[in-house]
Amino acid sequence: MRRQDPPWKVVRAFDLPHAGKLVHLHNVSGGVLAGDRLELLVEVEEGAAAQITTTGATRLYRHRAGAEDSEQISRFAVGDGALLEYLPDTVIPYAGSRHRQSTEIRLGRGATLFWWEVLAPGRLAAGERFAFERLRLKTQVYAGPRQILREDFVLEPKGKDLAAAVRMFTYTHVANLCIAQEGRSPALWRALEERLTEIAQKRTRPGQSVWGVSTLTSDGLVVRGLSMTGCFLHQALIEFWNAARLAVIGEVAVPPRKIY
Repeated sequence: MRRQDPPWKVVRAFDLPHAGKLVHLHNVSGGVLAGDRLELLVEVEEGAAAQITTTGATRLYRHRAGAEDSEQISRFAVGDGALLEYLPDTVIPYAGSRHRQSTEIRLGRGATLFWWEVLAPGRLAAGERFAFERLRLKTQVYAGPRQILREDFVLEPKGKDLAAAVRMFTYTHVANLCIAQEGRSPALWRALEERLTEIAQKRTRPGQSVWGVSTLTSDGLVVRGLSMTGCFLHQALIEFWNAARLAVIGEVAVPPRKIY
């Protein structure tokens, strides 16, 4: 760890069973406030392995009049032959929040990525359901010089109803899992897509959760899910991640140990 400024804090790294280190990323402020600008820069050096998780959900608090939208910028550079597993907890936009999130991941030669992201609708126990004002999520993943994934979308529930059939319908939670390794053959990704589609079909229960899998332009694939609750998502994500990890690097997945 070269530098850490509040509210980010990393206490120490833990050994993983196969190889590499597990790092817990703390936000010691307890959440993201209006006007906050957080920046996360991670470099995984050549041949290294890192698993990064958070110690709790990312809570996006209500916008304050006169303040800028809160923002988080995350950039990851994964060296040649290195492995990054970025497994953060759920993003929860509270009522009235406005937030921008930008994530860029660059993979060197033969580098590997497993990354998931989960989005909740707010504090359901407090009666919140898509009560945030605006959430913009921008994602870019590169394998060598090739851009293999690009997304940039804005959710504004007051202007466009997220419960519409063309959007989330009756579902409340969203999950994405990106799996990539620079330089692997298309045949591997086609075979893995078939394997993960079998899991998706088994996991899909209309009215509870639905899943789908698709290959990227090259070097990887994505798994997407919608659910009525977060617990179904995390159970399924671990199953997808484990199957993909076995296929791509020949090792079982080890869910991150949590510390609080």
